Amino acid sequence: MKPIIRILTSAVAVMAIAALLPGVTVNDYLTAIWVAFLLSVLNLFVKPILIFFTLPVTIVTFGLFLLVINAVIILMVAELVSGFLVSSVWSALFFSLLLSVLQSFLFSFLKDS
Repeated sequence: MKPIIRILTSAVAVMAIAALLPGVTVNDYLTAIWVAFLLSVLNLFVKPILIFFTLPVTIVTFGLFLLVINAVIILMVAELVSGFLVSSVWSALFFSLLLSVLQSFLFSFLKDS
C-alpha cells in the first residue's frame, strides 16, 4: 500500500511542479501518475547503471554529475510518456531539483513512527 501512496504523492508533486515551471507540461492527472510510476521504475533499474558507468565523472565533480543523471532520466520519461513534455535539458534539471526537494518534504509525512 505504501508504494502506491508514494507514487500518488509523487504524481501530485509532478503536477505542482509542472504548474510552476514554464518548460514542463503534464496533460492530466493520469499522465502524472504514469510519469511518477516510470520515474520510480527508471530510478530503480536504470539510474544505478548510469551511475556505475559515469562513476569517474561523478567522483571528479563531487557528485554534482548526479544532477545530470537525474535530468537524463526525466528526459527519458518525457520520451516515453506522450502527455509529458519537457522543453529543454535545463527544464529537466530544474524539474529534477524541485521534484527531489518536494518529494523529500512530502515523503517525510509518510514515514512510520
